[in-house]
Amino acid sequence: MRTALALVAITLTLLAGAASAAQTFTVEPANVADEKAVFATVESREVEPARVRTGGTIASLSVREGDWVQAGQVVATIGDEKLTLQKTALDAQIAGLKAQLEQAQTDLARATALVERGITSKAQFDAATTAADVAANALKSRIAERSVIEQQLAEGQVLAPTAGRVLKVPVTVDSVVMSGETIATIGRADFVLRLRVPERHARFLKAGDRVRIDGSDIGQSGATFGMISLVYPQIENGRVVADARVAGLGDYFLGERIEVWISGGERRAYIVPAHFILTRFGLDYAKLREADSTTIEVPVQRGREQPRPDMPDALEILSGLQAGDVLVQP
Repeated sequence: MRTALALVAITLTLLAGAASAAQTFTVEPANVADEKAVFATVESREVEPARVRTGGTIASLSVREGDWVQAGQVVATIGDEKLTLQKTALDAQIAGLKAQLEQAQTDLARATALVERGITSKAQFDAATTAADVAANALKSRIAERSVIEQQLAEGQVLAPTAGRVLKVPVTVDSVVMSGETIATIGRADFVLRLRVPERHARFLKAGDRVRIDGSDIGQSGATFGMISLVYPQIENGRVVADARVAGLGDYFLGERIEVWISGGERRAYIVPAHFILTRFGLDYAKLREADSTTIEVPVQRGREQPRPDMPDALEILSGLQAGDVLVQP
């Protein structure tokens, strides 16, 4: 019985110690990013135009602004009456040439039989053979010409060059278009945040840097983090252009402006969880554990929130704490 009670006492002591350890935080200086707020726009890495391959009149449009398309999907059909008339004429010529070829083959068969019986001359047999070859080649030529017309008709279908969102359709049905004109503009399904920051921050920006945005701007809760994927070498109008990838940007609106916090350098600071700070009558206090396990409350000066992926409620303390202090959760 005494042994069981002793084990229970030891277990409770260990649990109490673990709970106490879980409710404390040791203050240590850390490198924090000196964040700057800039505005970024949601953009597509690539915007591809769906162009016309052959001129003509737009017979049909199968997309409109905002539609999602797959690569190779037909977005419009270009009609050219001349091609249809040419195809009809070639079909008629092919029908006539088929009749001529059948007649030539019949004459050749008759001449072959007569030559074998010695009734006709070799010259007449050669003439029939040549006539059959000419008719066959003429038919092949017309069939090839019809294939060209069919290919031109097939090229009247305007295909989406990539999968993405249709951003703009600048034409309507029955519009006359020339070869190379744009039927639709498609934003590739690769949306990023495009930042344009003053060039004085150029030396601080590099691929792999973390960026932070307010999750409410993209329909999420809390801070959302992303990463700079590319810094463009060309400075435009005194601004450095960079792309950042952030999960949850969506795939519909382009050009939306979002406030983004980027690093403008690093500095040393004391970062603690915000739930270890007690606010009373407008003043902030931290509960410190002394060497003799007693606790005291000391006033601290609250700084800016510094959310991190591992500490969502991270808070900078400007004064009142020093390295090695052990905070106790109030």
